[in-house]
Amino acid sequence: MSDQLIFVPLGGVGEIGMNFGLYGYGAPEKRKWLIVDCGLTFAKPDLPGIDLVMPDIRFLEDEVDNIEGLVLTHAHEDHYGALLDLWPYLECPVFATPFAKAMTDSKAKSNNFTESVPITVVNAGEKFKAGPFALELINVSHSIPESCSLYIETTAGRVLHTGDWKLDPSPIGNDKTDEKRFREIGEDPRPLAVVGDSTNAIREGSSPGEGEVAETLFELISNAPHRVAVTIFASNVGRMISIARAAQKAGRHVVAAGRSVHRVSEIARDLGLMDDLEPFLDQDAYGYLPREKVVLICTGSQGESRAAMARIARDDHPMITLAKGDRVIFSSKAIPGNERDVGDIQNMLINQGVEIITDRDALIHVSGHPRRDELRQLYDWLKPDILVPAHGEALHLDAHLKLGQDLGIKHCLSVRNGDLAQLYPVASVNKGEVPSGRVYLDGEILCQPEESGVRDRRRLSFSGTVNLSLCVNSKGQVLHAPEFELVGLPALVDEDGDFAEVVEAAIESTVKSMPAKKRADKKVLAEALRRSVRSEINQLWGKKPHVKVFVHRV
Repeated sequence: MSDQLIFVPLGGVGEIGMNFGLYGYGAPEKRKWLIVDCGLTFAKPDLPGIDLVMPDIRFLEDEVDNIEGLVLTHAHEDHYGALLDLWPYLECPVFATPFAKAMTDSKAKSNNFTESVPITVVNAGEKFKAGPFALELINVSHSIPESCSLYIETTAGRVLHTGDWKLDPSPIGNDKTDEKRFREIGEDPRPLAVVGDSTNAIREGSSPGEGEVAETLFELISNAPHRVAVTIFASNVGRMISIARAAQKAGRHVVAAGRSVHRVSEIARDLGLMDDLEPFLDQDAYGYLPREKVVLICTGSQGESRAAMARIARDDHPMITLAKGDRVIFSSKAIPGNERDVGDIQNMLINQGVEIITDRDALIHVSGHPRRDELRQLYDWLKPDILVPAHGEALHLDAHLKLGQDLGIKHCLSVRNGDLAQLYPVASVNKGEVPSGRVYLDGEILCQPEESGVRDRRRLSFSGTVNLSLCVNSKGQVLHAPEFELVGLPALVDEDGDFAEVVEAAIESTVKSMPAKKRADKKVLAEALRRSVRSEINQLWGKKPHVKVFVHRV
């Protein structure tokens, strides 16, 4: 059998976030693997107590010796955020740009990771190898420095993994997408497969550039009568640079608030990306600067309750307050699921008399992903034979797939997490071929969903709990009054009394109705009490609480 080149996504295909792609080379029985990105996603409210969500990589448990390397395309959380937690299960060489390495090292230090990840630094334009994979990182514009596409060559075939990218005519804090290199790849007559970003494939036209955002930010900062606070994605160094340049031009000082803003800006300075800017002042300088001379850059663009902007909005920040007439610019877009939290913060600020400006009011944020005209342009340069839409939900993937078909790309493959897409020698897809899914980070524990306890937490948050304890002897006699605790049940306000009385009555009735022999059986008595208490509460409340009964045999 000829050597095969396959693509298997374990995350990021059928969803936005948690990117984890596998490329396999060789015959099935001796396949070598290359991992591209190792991202996470943030837990939504339906996962109470869960901090982060990561791809399930159990498929690789038996393949560890065959993993040749892991390449990071850039340092956004959905592409590199799971590396520190998952690398101990992989223990393979890691390749990243200087910025991505610095972000990883800084994250490890701030989170007290004891096990370091050895990273080989590779710059855009450099060629390197990982086993049978000949690799090259190619610079692309995105909303974080040193974003790259990954060009993969094997004896079986060629692939361009686009990563996150756009065609920005005026990037800030990053170089333009390397059109020359993409054209060179497209001129090679050998077949080419593209695994490509689908995030904005439903939107026509081209994404606006960071230069346009910079112009708007300068206008809003320079004409503000009092303080200006700007909340951003901390990783968006280009936006940070635009704000700082606008502040300097307007004769204002920049104050930074939020650990991640300080961390990222320090990395950017160390790498020479902010050499033309004055150092940011710490938040303790905020109080003595005149109102008309300050621009605050802070965290909290997604409504995070512990971030600086949320604390400012609640008026519980130790050093920073806003007053009537101050201006807050939300230079970001709410990630789906975060809209309510962001809206709550904006409402609190408005109630304080603060002026709010969002992307609905002015061009203060642009996406880092390509719209349809940019996709058309890239494929005109690359001339691919195979297209695998990735990085998106079903809506985005389907739009990207149909665009590829309209452009005449020969093989457009519909793929989801866990599918095995053969790219060479024959383009095809085997659905659900590989185990995939999610694992939860709960505090310091990485666990499978069924082991996480989330199901019980949801139930407890919905209908509360009753904990009941009593002692019986070998004759089935209850030795003292049962003790119980009600958690999360509402108060009754009618003639039925309260739920404590309801539970007492249910216990007494159940115990009296049972023969002594059955009462002496701990399991039988516990189950009877559980059913009775749940039933009585349900009759009054319409909900069945979680009831836990402890019967002690004395």
